[in-house]
Amino acid sequence: MLAIDGDGTIRQSSLAAGDLPSSLRGGYFKAALPGVTNDTRQVVVAFDLPSHRMTLERAYLSPYDIPLDSGFLRSLLVLATLAGMLTMPLIFNAAFYRILREPFVLWHSALTISLLLTILTSSGLAVVLFDPPAMTLSWLTTVIFGLTVASGAMFAHSFIEPGRLHPLLRRSLLYSAIWAMLLSTFHAAFPFVERPIQSTAYTAAFAPVIAIFILSMLDALRRGSRGAKFQAVGYIPVIMSGLVRLVTGVVPWLESNDAMLLFYMGCVCEVLFTTLGVADRFMAIKQQRDKARFDADALKRLSERDALTGLLNRRAIEQNFETYRAEGYRAIAVLDLDHFKAINDGHGHGVGDEVLKAVADVLQGDRQVQAFRLGGEEFVLLVRGEDAQLRAERLRQAIPAAVANAVPGLGRAVTASMGMTDTQPDADIEFSEFYRQADELLYDAKLAGRNRTKAMLAQGAEG
Repeated sequence: MLAIDGDGTIRQSSLAAGDLPSSLRGGYFKAALPGVTNDTRQVVVAFDLPSHRMTLERAYLSPYDIPLDSGFLRSLLVLATLAGMLTMPLIFNAAFYRILREPFVLWHSALTISLLLTILTSSGLAVVLFDPPAMTLSWLTTVIFGLTVASGAMFAHSFIEPGRLHPLLRRSLLYSAIWAMLLSTFHAAFPFVERPIQSTAYTAAFAPVIAIFILSMLDALRRGSRGAKFQAVGYIPVIMSGLVRLVTGVVPWLESNDAMLLFYMGCVCEVLFTTLGVADRFMAIKQQRDKARFDADALKRLSERDALTGLLNRRAIEQNFETYRAEGYRAIAVLDLDHFKAINDGHGHGVGDEVLKAVADVLQGDRQVQAFRLGGEEFVLLVRGEDAQLRAERLRQAIPAAVANAVPGLGRAVTASMGMTDTQPDADIEFSEFYRQADELLYDAKLAGRNRTKAMLAQGAEG
């Protein structure tokens, strides 16, 4: 930098790239001129191998850095508000991920964080907050830009529903993410051997990434992707900003344009629409899981029900026996219809099924009794209460009248034999043993002439 006075006096100074401080105007550096006086007639500034054409196109002389006037403070306030908005999706994503455990939630968080960091590093906020050197801010911005592109590609890769994107394009999004990270890291770390060529090549290298992303959105929309609709709307300003940077950075006769205002608008759209997309997907997946859980519960209930009578079956009693015991069902009765084979042989299995249904209706007539059909004409009752034996006996004795009323024309009464036992509340007994005891008593009832009950009380007295 040269300051030349009218009498030919020259004052000069130079700064290495690493010594350049950052400017409050986002994305720029500043350098103090050598002593400028009232006699100074010319100021000459020479850039040694500038890395971007924009460095030359946007350079200007000023007596001060951007003043902290009301307009500048308002712009910082808007940027700070936008940065605050970008933290809200992170809170939502933390809640979503606890439930969904889906990778697109993590990639959306990475995208949001990278956009937040981009706003901080590309605006005056970074200088206000921690004032990094200009070259540090330069390579940091480059790396963060690569992270933004990579996380955006991975978010699209994982967010677009299965079957709603061509497999080749889905893989291309993955490769684009890897390419963006390698490209930005290499550009930030490389010692700028051919700075003008390298910067132009770096900018041009993102053209395939933008093309792949646009093609992916179009293909997903064509295939009816719901998530792509939110992404397409949210990313339009960001893609337009990228296209402006790409075209003006590559075409020699165009003035470079970083399109920062359009980029900030894109951040707002990204925050609004992709967060809505994540919330929409969250609700869709939650509904799918709720439906799957409901269907699984329904299948489980069906697997525990007897198809003919609607009573619970052996599977239900075995799987839930401890629960029934805890609810106070201490007595068990095994009930078998007398001479049921004769009904099937004489009247047909259809009539026999009607008899079984009538018996099932009778056995469900007491709230203190849980009725089960184990198969054929055999039923099991779990009974609670001090009068458990009396309750079970009432149900058994109600069978003949109920069957006669429901299935007329049988020609004889349908009776049942029953074996019953109970235990103390704190007794440790498994269902198989409990059932065996009652089944043996049922056998005794049949030997004694059928149409009766044999019961063994907890104290061991037989009745």
